[in-house]
Amino acid sequence: MFDHLSLGVTDLARSAAFYDATLFALGYVRLAQNARSVCYGPPGFVGEAPFAIIAHGDAAQAPGAGFHLAFRAPDRAAVDAFHAAALEHGGVDEGGPGIRAHYDPGYYAAFVRDPDGHRLEAVVHERPSTLHAGPGPERGQ
Repeated sequence: MFDHLSLGVTDLARSAAFYDATLFALGYVRLAQNARSVCYGPPGFVGEAPFAIIAHGDAAQAPGAGFHLAFRAPDRAAVDAFHAAALEHGGVDEGGPGIRAHYDPGYYAAFVRDPDGHRLEAVVHERPSTLHAGPGPERGQ
């Protein structure tokens, strides 16, 4: 459905450091940059970068209540690393890594706000067979 998305940021260098770390944790890399923007996506991606941050100075504003951007993670460890990297690079905790059973029993996610207040999520959708259930006979115990 979507081709690409960009977010306006107040300080490009600060935001690039944040997104370099958080997106790297999810397996994404910096694809391109110029004086006004930094673009990210999967390694080797060709074409319009799926995600970019664009310098807008003091005019940059995060969208209001109800908006968030979810990045796909390959596994729980990546979600955990995303959350830790965000907090280490100026992000604000909006909900630590964990199962969000009210969404789905296999919905493992973490939520943060970037330095400009954009609400972000990293999520992995696990199949029930990959969930980490306690010991029991059905798990070969």
